[in-house]
Amino acid sequence: MSVRVEAGMVHLAGRCLVEDAEPLLLALQDDAGAIVSLAGVTRLHMAVVQVLIAARAPLADVPADLGAVRFLLAL
Repeated sequence: MSVRVEAGMVHLAGRCLVEDAEPLLLALQDDAGAIVSLAGVTRLHMAVVQVLIAARAPLADVPADLGAVRFLLAL
């Protein structure tokens, strides 16, 4: 699983597939103030991107190689 929660931070790592959207949503619902770290992400499914945009969670460590997804997350 590419979603890991620890001490007020949600860590996403590797290939975040559609199956990761629900655990991410649940983690953000449990802790509305959680920061989402994208440090280890190599791929984000658009369902995961939609959860991040809808939740408006603060992001940390967004990799430069995510391409156009970086611009969507900036919204």
